[in-house]
Amino acid sequence: MALPASCRGELVDIGGRRLRVVRAGPTDSAHPLIVCEHGAFGCASDWAVVQEKLAVRGLRSLAYDRAGLGHSDPGPAPRDGRAINDDLEALLAAVDAAGPVVLAGHSMGGLMVRLFVLERTFPVSGLVLVDAVTPDVFSLPGGSQAIRGFGRLLQVTSHAAKFGVMVPVSMINGDLIGLPHPVSREKRRIHASASHAHAAAAEVMSWPDTSRLAGAADMPQDLPVAVVTAGPHRGREALKAIQEKAARQARRGHIEHVAPASHANLLGPRHADAIVRGVDFVLQAGSR
Repeated sequence: MALPASCRGELVDIGGRRLRVVRAGPTDSAHPLIVCEHGAFGCASDWAVVQEKLAVRGLRSLAYDRAGLGHSDPGPAPRDGRAINDDLEALLAAVDAAGPVVLAGHSMGGLMVRLFVLERTFPVSGLVLVDAVTPDVFSLPGGSQAIRGFGRLLQVTSHAAKFGVMVPVSMINGDLIGLPHPVSREKRRIHASASHAHAAAAEVMSWPDTSRLAGAADMPQDLPVAVVTAGPHRGREALKAIQEKAARQARRGHIEHVAPASHANLLGPRHADAIVRGVDFVLQAGSR
């Protein structure tokens, strides 16, 4: 089955299964590749504004729907970080990405890219953590309970979506990023899908295991890390501190707090330049 005519990207075979991939920017492999990992309940559409801004700067990027999400085929259980990174490694091979790449992870995607660096040999020149979840989130008061509650909510959502309940919900809050109209429509259709909700719930239920794996070792100090967070610092000091940690421990780190931004619209037109600045930082730091 092909992608719907209104859907951007292509289906890439990773060995009997296909992932929906959206590429932007130059096609010349001499240019650095920025790989964009979306958050929980997200999809490749989330990165559309960032990809457009990167393309304007002459940078190529790749965003994709993880297995079972968006328009990608389902993957084997469990859907923890190792399974997700198996898919990413296979995808990079399938698109002939020789590396090194910059990995950018939003929200729960931050755990995935951190784990990729720790466990894979594929060359990575830098990390950009976009209001990212870290392994330390479980140390915050109520952190474990909130994550378990989110997983249960997604399980309920996946059942409700089978009866079309998510269609009107998606019209209201299916796009909190502020995506351009055609991409926003794409995002809302995905948001309303029962299969999407089911796969998202499976990932979130594996969140504790992924977090444990991603926190099993410190990040390499010589890897450039840019941290971009959303929301004001005041009242969120504990969360901001654990988000900053990866950049503070790196020899070359960059931190930017975007106070007016929300967790979602940090990826949108008003605030995405901060993410591009993070990409610029790790590219320049990695070239020294």
